[in-house]
Amino acid sequence: MMSTYKIAVIPGDGIGPEVLQEGIKVLNKIAELDGSLRFEYTYFPWGCEYYSKHGVMMDEDGIEKLKGFDAIFLGAVGFPGVPDHISLWDLLLKIRKSFDQYINIRPIKLINGAPCPLKDINRKDVDMLFIRENSEGEYAGAGEWLFKGQENEVVLQTGVFSRKGTERVIRYAFETARKEGKSLTSISKGNALNYSMVFWDQVFEEVSKDYPDVKTASYLVDAAAMLMITDPKRFEVVVTSNLFGDILTDLGAALAGGIGLAAGANINPERNFPSMFEPIHGSAPDIAGLGLANPLATIWSASQLLDHLGYENYGKLVLDAIEELLVEGKILTPDMKGTSSTSEVGDRVEGIVRSLAASKVLK
Repeated sequence: MMSTYKIAVIPGDGIGPEVLQEGIKVLNKIAELDGSLRFEYTYFPWGCEYYSKHGVMMDEDGIEKLKGFDAIFLGAVGFPGVPDHISLWDLLLKIRKSFDQYINIRPIKLINGAPCPLKDINRKDVDMLFIRENSEGEYAGAGEWLFKGQENEVVLQTGVFSRKGTERVIRYAFETARKEGKSLTSISKGNALNYSMVFWDQVFEEVSKDYPDVKTASYLVDAAAMLMITDPKRFEVVVTSNLFGDILTDLGAALAGGIGLAAGANINPERNFPSMFEPIHGSAPDIAGLGLANPLATIWSASQLLDHLGYENYGKLVLDAIEELLVEGKILTPDMKGTSSTSEVGDRVEGIVRSLAASKVLK
């Protein structure tokens, strides 16, 4: 029986279309090898170029158009001339909030062949799964701009931490840690942020009572940043707020091979709405169209998409292919000290997927 999944594709700006093409190439190879799996893609031209022509980042009824899809696959957003807060709030955050994608998942795993700036590191020591609150917190968009342009100008940026929003992400993290048999670390800043982070710590403590089998730890964000470098093995599953998760996962990307290997998933666990999958790197307009962009983060996010659709075996197959490509070390983009093009890397991953599938029983 054929299973068909409708994928909304938003290539975006800069290198977005190039890297996304390689992710789709790998998804199509998986579908070809399975025979009973099919992806149908619908492309949307939204992004900064669209904004420059139409004055909006996406159509007014864009959210309604996306509702019926099984998943959203996004390239990258951002371009000179369009303020970053517009490109972020009017497209990415609009989708995340409208579809209640309150879980952000970012794997930080140092796979074989990937470079690491840490000396004498055991690769197994860098294996973290960051679960970031993705719908409110410091990115709630609440605040005021008073007396603009005057000498008594005041700006207020208000973090919003609801009990519902805080508890559900923490509970999701506990469930993940329990399922994987790993510890759970909470990262906050309760000593300085005497409302929001004290509340976060309190909710974490409350929820932990329902999971006595899960080993827990809690760190201040500044200490956590230091320990991610000096003792990364202490972090397994990590849960943190929107802002702290955004910052620390970029640090994690540096530890696990660079931003070119960093993937992200924006999940609506209840599946009432489509989830969105994207590399976490920017649009890099300076190298757009030159074939220099690294597509591995996008291909990794394609692996996350497969996991979300219930094809974890295929998701792992794609990750195994990325790892084999890195171990070979022959076909890599310039950011990884190679000389190959974006499409050549995608072609090689596709080829490795094919050969790995031939040696395994795909179900």
